[in-house]
Amino acid sequence: MEISEIKKAFEDFNRFNVLIVGDVMIDTYFWGKVDRISPEAPVPIIARSKVESRLGGAGNVVINIKSLGANPILCSVIGNDDKSKVLLELLDKREVSKEGIICHDSRITTVKTRIISDNHHLLRVDEEINTNINQELENELIARIKNIISNNKIDAIIFEDYDKGVITAKIIEKVVEFAKSGNIPTLVDPKKRNFMQYKGVTLFKPNFKELVEGLKLDIVKKDFEGLHNAAKKLQKELDIQIVMTTLSELGVYISDNGDYYHVPAEVRDIADVSGAGDTVISTASLCLAAGFSANDIAKISNLAGGIVCEKVGVVPIDKHVLLTECIKSYQAL
Repeated sequence: MEISEIKKAFEDFNRFNVLIVGDVMIDTYFWGKVDRISPEAPVPIIARSKVESRLGGAGNVVINIKSLGANPILCSVIGNDDKSKVLLELLDKREVSKEGIICHDSRITTVKTRIISDNHHLLRVDEEINTNINQELENELIARIKNIISNNKIDAIIFEDYDKGVITAKIIEKVVEFAKSGNIPTLVDPKKRNFMQYKGVTLFKPNFKELVEGLKLDIVKKDFEGLHNAAKKLQKELDIQIVMTTLSELGVYISDNGDYYHVPAEVRDIADVSGAGDTVISTASLCLAAGFSANDIAKISNLAGGIVCEKVGVVPIDKHVLLTECIKSYQAL
């Protein structure tokens, strides 16, 4: 791509609306310092200095989309509890619409609490229900999604699946149906439960572990022929156009219409990989909506994922930093 094309595409991001369907949660950070071991058990004692709550799960995709300049619209089911009030306040602070959020007594709001000392992640405590939502909630969420698609110009739809029960086979089927009717590209960050349910999506983005477990493969990350065969199997069985697999320290693999590319990882000072996959799919959705080639989608998404790994905790991509790195990368070609 020419540098002028990249700059124009980043400007175009500002007019895109992205619908995000999936498991939203709260990421709580418990910051402190450890300087002694408990006399009661051989465990560290942390002296708390700060507690912070952020949007997590599908909410991290929301803030990445927002940070890249586009307008995210989140559709999810959460509890009707005290934590739901915190989550809704976090959406308000980000000026994100709540029209797609359903609060219900049968669920609890998912919270992941991370305990961190001196930038070291010591422990995580999860509060969640991960069974599928019931049929009543399923139908209500489908109706909300249909209404939003009918009343807004949607440029891409992301399924952000954390196996917490918001995304079901029926929801996948109906949303893909709505998307195809509106010629809207669809992307998915899959997990094990629904791995083979995403028939007809445009871009399928598992990480390597999810790919080998989902297809029951026995390959290593460096086996690009094996990756290509896996991608071809997915494309054939699920009618998927593009398969993009994140390979952590080896970068990104992407396959489109029989061709495949490997984009190596950038050399970086990695602090925390939490949330990098959310950044990758957020970036990929806007690049896909902007009409980028598969190779360019992989290159730019790979850069975005690497940038956020230099920060501690789950943080959104900085659009200006990403654009600057894209320009440097493409100038070096």
